Amino acid sequence: MTLVILYLATFILFMGLDYLGLTYIIKPVFERDIGDWLLDDFRIAPAGVFYAFYVGVLLYFVAWPAMTQDQSLLWVFGNGVLIGAMAYGTYEFTNLATLKDWTYAMVARDFTWGSLLTGTSATLGVAITRALT
Repeated sequence: MTLVILYLATFILFMGLDYLGLTYIIKPVFERDIGDWLLDDFRIAPAGVFYAFYVGVLLYFVAWPAMTQDQSLLWVFGNGVLIGAMAYGTYEFTNLATLKDWTYAMVARDFTWGSLLTGTSATLGVAITRALT
């Protein structure tokens, strides 16, 4: 049951925070720089697959070891930020290297957001699960 609570808490936090971040932090820059590339409505199925898998990987490498090895929340945050930096960095820096209209502002904003989002979601997911179990 602990694993279910951990997954759901982390997933809900990640989704809620990312909705806010995408809406108010990421979207304005992407609309300015590559607005004609963006869909009017995002495709929910690929997004759902990404989020479900990403949170699962985050639990496997960070949150569950923190629960079973009694790691500190600072450890969780730091390792979550590293997972986020790897994932979001792969996307952003590959696009910067291969797409002519990708900008350094897009990279900086999304890389920072994804890293902090991942660390924060993992940390709060672990904290909530510890409080409830």
